[in-house]
Amino acid sequence: MEHVLDNPIYYALSSAHSHMAKGSDRVKYYVEDITAFAGLKDNSQDDLNTLYQISPAESFFIFFSKTPVEIPEQWKLLTQIDMFQLVFRGKEMPIADVRGITDLDLKHVTEMIDLVELTKPGPFLAKTIALSNYTGIFVNDKLASMAGHRFFPSPYREISAVCTHPDHLGKGYAFKILQEQIKRILLRSEIPFLHVRNDNEGAIKLYQKLGFEIRTDMIAYVIKKEAQTK
Repeated sequence: MEHVLDNPIYYALSSAHSHMAKGSDRVKYYVEDITAFAGLKDNSQDDLNTLYQISPAESFFIFFSKTPVEIPEQWKLLTQIDMFQLVFRGKEMPIADVRGITDLDLKHVTEMIDLVELTKPGPFLAKTIALSNYTGIFVNDKLASMAGHRFFPSPYREISAVCTHPDHLGKGYAFKILQEQIKRILLRSEIPFLHVRNDNEGAIKLYQKLGFEIRTDMIAYVIKKEAQTK
């Protein structure tokens, strides 16, 4: 039987995030403005063809696969990102220092989008905050670092959008926010996990220091719907 983390987007959209899903039983994607991710039951040619048929014109999507996927010609492959998937295996509850950590809400979205655009941790849209539990650290009333939740293939909860402004790197802000994120997930009897580019050595070392272990390789495919020709 397939593990839910082998296809985390599909299983999130089939369970805890079903109220945010569009599509069919086999092919699902998040409501526009929340995020651009799609979950495909088998990542097959048939699934990708179905996604093309049921999605709006000029859509673009990101989907994850453990193994290489051949992209059908009606899709344009924008990029492919080789990643590691890590799962929290720590034995103790993090002792998080919550001083200076702010729960982010709708009034912070513009700053959150600006920080993501600058640091490129992954897509963040106008309503991505609906995925919940975004926290940040402000310096001189400007957002310096943040992280939040994304996929929820229960009982696993993904930590995502981990980013820090270049002017504030090396100050321990990401470590502090991640400790709080891990703590909140564990207190709900859930298991933290995350994804990271496999060449981001600094981030990988940080996550391992916090108690994460590499579970598997994962590939992110970013695809755009090409117009049909008559």
